[in-house]
Amino acid sequence: MKPSLDTLSCEPCRIGGGTVTETQTGEWLADLPHWSLAADDGVNKLVGEFRFPDWDAAMRYANRISELAGEQDHHPAMIVEWGKVTLHWWTHKIGGLHRNDFIMAAKSSEIARESNPAGN
Repeated sequence: MKPSLDTLSCEPCRIGGGTVTETQTGEWLADLPHWSLAADDGVNKLVGEFRFPDWDAAMRYANRISELAGEQDHHPAMIVEWGKVTLHWWTHKIGGLHRNDFIMAAKSSEIARESNPAGN
């Protein structure tokens, strides 16, 4: 049985390190409801959108993601709106997706479930 992505920790990523393969992307993305793959100027990114009942709930979630990002030293692009938070995970150093991005997406989904069990 493979480990759940949300239980893994990020590993150091180095400039010039490889991006994940198409096979890995497909397998790991299948395990991530609420996430899709988007290309932005030729760079693949994971995009997740999470809904909340109001501004305060969205901000609490955004703050928890900020704490997680600081702990793991891996940071998303984040858009906070009334009742919605959109996250974009990718690895700047390699210009694409790394295993860490999938781990952080899974952790982000888990925090969303904890924060708003009825909504996500």
